[in-house]
Amino acid sequence: MKALSKIGYSFDHQTGSHVILINEQNKRITAPLHDEIGKGLLKAILKQAGISMDEFSKLLK
Repeated sequence: MKALSKIGYSFDHQTGSHVILINEQNKRITAPLHDEIGKGLLKAILKQAGISMDEFSKLLK
């Protein structure tokens, strides 16, 4: 979630173990609050955000 906040997403609300993030264009991302997520789920979240795995890696640094 910290990496997504760097590209303009902020916490909107939480439903169970999932959070909804939203950006200024009202684009929403749903992400689980698990310690670890699978590679496929990560790719799906990044696709929703419109960023590549490489861009995501750079945001983590």
